[in-house]
Amino acid sequence: MIEIASMAGYITAHGVWCVSEGETLIPILAYELPDGERVLERIQADDLKDAAAAAQHALETNEAGAVRAVLVVDAFVNFQWGRSDALAVEAVEYGLTPWSMDLAVPYQPLTDSTAFEVYGPTFFDVTGGLDNVNVAPVADSFFDGAESHTDAWAVWKAHQVV
Repeated sequence: MIEIASMAGYITAHGVWCVSEGETLIPILAYELPDGERVLERIQADDLKDAAAAAQHALETNEAGAVRAVLVVDAFVNFQWGRSDALAVEAVEYGLTPWSMDLAVPYQPLTDSTAFEVYGPTFFDVTGGLDNVNVAPVADSFFDGAESHTDAWAVWKAHQVV
């Protein structure tokens, strides 16, 4: 679970970097193969909903035979405090003891009248349930992964609202 959380942090930071410039994120599917090779794919289609659906299908079917995978899509997400632009993240550890987590990182998009802002992640689910799993080490690994993407992390930190 630590490896997938770290990978999710890295890929999410990359997504933050992309949306910080005002663009809509093309869905990102990143995965690690059994030999350790990491692959990052931008899933494109004529419509972003179709691209997100294709990326979700690839994550669920794991046709690449990955050990772990992370999907990051630009979406509107409902939080307890309201609806927001966010990077929706789903991370999966495949194998004999599969594990997964769902989270979202809300942000305010850059527009002519607003500055880009990014907020901390909200964890929605982990395998075993949020009430039954200590999420602290998962969150620590997520942020370790985000920080390891130094260029993206610099953007995240510069625009982070706490």
